[in-house]
Amino acid sequence: MKRFIEGESRSQITLLPESLDDYISEDNPVRAVEAFIDELDLCALGFAGVRPAVTGRPSYHPSILLKLYLYGYLNRLQSSRRLERECQRNVELMWLTGKLAPDFKTIADFRHDNGQAIRNVCREFVLLCRRLNLFTQAIVAIDGSKFKAVNAHDRNFTCAKVDKRVKEIERSIDEYLVAIETADRNPSEVTETKTAHLHRKIETLKREMRDLKGMQAQLEASGGQVSLTDPDARAMATSTSRGLVGYNVQTAVETEHHLIVAHEVTNVGSDRRQLAKMAKQAQEIMPDQELQAIADRGYFNGEEVLACDQAGITTYVSKPMTSEAKAEGRFDKSDFVYQHDTDTYRCPAGSQLIRRFARVEAGHLIHRYWSSDCPRCPIKAQCTPSDYRRVSRWEHEAVLEAMQKRLDGKPNVMRIRRQTVEHPFGTIKFWMGARHFLMRTLAHVQTEMSLHVLAYNLKRVIQIVGMTTLMAAIKA
Repeated sequence: MKRFIEGESRSQITLLPESLDDYISEDNPVRAVEAFIDELDLCALGFAGVRPAVTGRPSYHPSILLKLYLYGYLNRLQSSRRLERECQRNVELMWLTGKLAPDFKTIADFRHDNGQAIRNVCREFVLLCRRLNLFTQAIVAIDGSKFKAVNAHDRNFTCAKVDKRVKEIERSIDEYLVAIETADRNPSEVTETKTAHLHRKIETLKREMRDLKGMQAQLEASGGQVSLTDPDARAMATSTSRGLVGYNVQTAVETEHHLIVAHEVTNVGSDRRQLAKMAKQAQEIMPDQELQAIADRGYFNGEEVLACDQAGITTYVSKPMTSEAKAEGRFDKSDFVYQHDTDTYRCPAGSQLIRRFARVEAGHLIHRYWSSDCPRCPIKAQCTPSDYRRVSRWEHEAVLEAMQKRLDGKPNVMRIRRQTVEHPFGTIKFWMGARHFLMRTLAHVQTEMSLHVLAYNLKRVIQIVGMTTLMAAIKA
């Protein structure tokens, strides 16, 4: 071993043993974990067990277990069993917990029983980011991403999936019956063994058929989908052909530093009704600023945009390209210009479409416009195959038109959205690994996501402002 750097002998006795604190550098993130949690009022945040019971066996203080979890999620150690092992061999955790080593059941129960309190801690760190003036631009990008639940595809049932499986079983039983009838015509020892085997397979399929009949009754009672492992998980469409069984995680990410301002977990696969809720949560964090919210066309919904406008939130949401007329090469609604002074539309041929009547459709007041010149129009074939081209206008259409005008004035805003909101999702999913959530049911999954968001934001702030500034802000 000559001319190599050599370590010390394991049996070497030292006169003055090193302090555990000497192993933790001043810029180690574990010091920020301890400082942040020590400054929290855990009782006010809703943690159980902050005040110990007079009798019984002493328990671990909630701050110890909270530090343990925050350290774990910072270092991709989400499992309670892995955290138990790390407490016994990880020097940083020995320093953080004072060499305490809770068992995995104690660790798991803490996360299970203090869901709302952990979500409150995540919000407290976001407020700390606001005190550090990291949200000065007041612009957030909103998006959702699908995360896997603890529920396999085969343990998730929909009406279509059950109907398809029932037909497959019926077809298999028919094939087995034909095979048995064929074997009976030529009896032998081989065919008798084969016939017995086919009868067993038919009995197995009949049992599965009875189970599926019972599942159909559950589906009717539950609204069309049942998950056996995680009852709150739902099958959701993704870019892959099969999709996944999981949850739809919504985030509002500020565009300057890519910090997650607000997040929410839902088991609704569509983003159509999430815009106003997420924008208002971000507005609560930035109450003194005029918030701007950017989202993709999956969030386009007139009621949601109107709710944001009434709350004083400026929205930028792309409109979906779903015009059948445009797809067939004809003029679509965007080719008709609304004239506010006369409350009419001007068509591509120059005629005026007059408001004829109004009616309520799906709870919306819709005005209908058309022109009497349509039958004599020379370009009618480019406009409509009907006798008249009718244009509908929502009573709050002006809000959507104003938003479209803002989008036209900022053509790069969707690029900003993509560069902003995809970053946190990619980072957190990389930390999670192949299996995303470890807990079951919506409430506990929300807790787990809050820990991921807290760890992500903490790591980002350390990179942005540095340990010295962060520690000073925590202790201020």
